Amino acid sequence: MNAIGDTSRAPYDPAARRDTPLARKIKEQLRERRFLPMSLFVERCLVDDEHGYYRTRDVIGSGGDFTTAPEISQIFGELIGLWCAVVWQQMGAPAKLTLVELGPGRGTLMKDALRATAKVPGFHDALSIVLVEHSERLRAAQSRALAENRCPLEWMDDYRRLFDSDSIAADRATIIIANEFFDALPASTLACHGRSGQGGDQNIWIDRGVALEGDRLIERTPVESDMADGALDAAIDERTRRRNAYFPDAAPGDIYIEQDFSPFAEVLSRFERAAALVIDYGHVEPTLGDTLQAVRDHRFEHPLTSPGEADLSYQVGFGEMTGALREQGLAVDGPVTQAEFLGGLGLAERASRLMAANPARAHEIETAALRLIAPNAMGTRFKVLGARSPCLAPLPGLPPQEF
Repeated sequence: MNAIGDTSRAPYDPAARRDTPLARKIKEQLRERRFLPMSLFVERCLVDDEHGYYRTRDVIGSGGDFTTAPEISQIFGELIGLWCAVVWQQMGAPAKLTLVELGPGRGTLMKDALRATAKVPGFHDALSIVLVEHSERLRAAQSRALAENRCPLEWMDDYRRLFDSDSIAADRATIIIANEFFDALPASTLACHGRSGQGGDQNIWIDRGVALEGDRLIERTPVESDMADGALDAAIDERTRRRNAYFPDAAPGDIYIEQDFSPFAEVLSRFERAAALVIDYGHVEPTLGDTLQAVRDHRFEHPLTSPGEADLSYQVGFGEMTGALREQGLAVDGPVTQAEFLGGLGLAERASRLMAANPARAHEIETAALRLIAPNAMGTRFKVLGARSPCLAPLPGLPPQEF
């Protein structure tokens, strides 16, 4: 059994909690419904129509709450762009290619990728770009960043609707990039309830969530009085058996973050020729532990402290993602650490060339590049996984997995 501690989560200090507009809205709803699963709480915090984090704030960079790899160094986006060009060539350099980015932030990665690939013969001529982004603020930033782009460009708000786009077709070559996207998707926080079923041979896992205690939000697992009759027996299903196969020795109170990667795998499997690159912080094997964390003004705080005004995210379960992709018949390459991936693509060589061309900024360039591959930080905490249609060759920089 693998387990992790809550190393990034600050304790919940009632004195530090902020009575945000969204907190007041959620408390009013809880006075009627008593309990809100954590997945719905996280969804409200991030995308509530009135007070959602991504709808109301400038979130990325020194003036926001967190900084992503493309904002740290231009080398990151440049290498990803060149990776895409090589994959396109491996596909046979088709005349039409759709490049999809999920959660493109301020458009920095795509801007750097397009600049780095401008001289790859035929690549930009083949290219159509689809940005999957629901935040109007971030769409505006992406539009400014890509103002000089000459490739066809459109926005969508949900990757599950990709085939609604005129640029997307099952027989059209497609590459999907997802950098720090899946960590922000709501997930179920499940608490081991103990054994039930015939012979008591199945651990039951119950949705943990948010309730109201007086005038403050608290985390708790629902008690049986919150549940419909027979809810515990109904909780024994195929997903329960899978969780128990992952964690045969789980004890009451253990927490498992269950992320649903099946929609992504299903979308990718519909293409005849498609490749995906997923970069995120997470773990390789299914793991016990509550990885939900909140960041506001570049500092960790408890997820209940500032609803709607802090970034909420999870560690990504790359083992579970691999399983979902394989179930759809897709080939999987990696995962490897971000340091291994970027190093294999030539990060050091690119940094050296930039430093030589910009000697006044040499220290800045070197420091930024090192942040991307630093041990015990971005270099090892972030993992890189590739997925592809079975007809395609293994993806650059990623060792193929064996079935």
